[in-house]
Amino acid sequence: MPPAQQAIGLTADPALLETEMNTSASLTHSSLPAIGEGVGVERAALSLRRLLHGQRHTQSQGAAMTSFRPVIALSRGLEVLRVINQERQSTVGSLHKATGLNKSTIVRMLETLEHEGYVVHRTEPASYAPTGRALLLSAGYDEPTWIGGIAEPILNKFRKQIHWPSDIAVLDQESMVIAHTTRVDGSLLFSRPPGFRFPVLGTSMGRAYLAFCEPAEQERIAARLALGPEPWNDLARNPGRLAKVLRTIRGAGFAVMDETYSRRVFGGAVWAIGVPVILRNRLFGSMNVMMLREAVGLEDGVRRFVPPMKKVASALAEALGAKLAAPGSPAGRR
Repeated sequence: MPPAQQAIGLTADPALLETEMNTSASLTHSSLPAIGEGVGVERAALSLRRLLHGQRHTQSQGAAMTSFRPVIALSRGLEVLRVINQERQSTVGSLHKATGLNKSTIVRMLETLEHEGYVVHRTEPASYAPTGRALLLSAGYDEPTWIGGIAEPILNKFRKQIHWPSDIAVLDQESMVIAHTTRVDGSLLFSRPPGFRFPVLGTSMGRAYLAFCEPAEQERIAARLALGPEPWNDLARNPGRLAKVLRTIRGAGFAVMDETYSRRVFGGAVWAIGVPVILRNRLFGSMNVMMLREAVGLEDGVRRFVPPMKKVASALAEALGAKLAAPGSPAGRR
């Protein structure tokens, strides 16, 4: 047994993991909609603003009717939240431009919304994004943004530890979507921002997710992928081979990037390892580590990174589970 397998107690053959993942893809660049396309929050804001600003009862309708002044602070806070929802990632400058409020007021609103759990403050780049708590206001919150906000400090710390970039991603229909990345801005090879969509069957994160999801979900995903003409979906049209690949991944506890996909998208210069982010029976998504092939080979990468990746994935799952269990937190989609 190769040293990398001995180091992590695997019976699976990394070569099999690599060669079985021999379908390819080109990436699509569509992005997820914002929380409920902004409808839920915007309607709430609009209704309240109308109530506060315009729909006052007049004295002519009867002496018993009451007129009142709007709660300006509430109106401003709802407006800031609406814009954050619309922009998905906002800065003080972008909010100032969109709302006309002075920056000191915007900062106070942001700090209040963050305190109440409706927005999260990202550090790299410095911005604010809506959280899953917005589900209390809108039925269609942006799951990648919510998960990315919780994952950010954990993955940023991991990046400093291993010195290679990593991502966390969630499933959306037949694609994976990046929720958070530690890739450095300006890198052509590693530039994949939050919201970026990529195929399931060409990537380590997609395959790790598929291998560890429930059988019924696995069947639904595979059925959708089998309908796609893309070459990386050929595996979904071969159920026997797909089942063998997924068994291998489950036995090893990780997946690797498809070789042909690596050649098409990265010119063969990059490869990746993916592991599931799972807490007991709940699968949140998957995470990866991306490496330059000339710097880290398959056996070396498995030996060095799989054990710490599993620990980080476990920490991510625990943090996500704890957030969902907190009073007032929304239930997740899956």
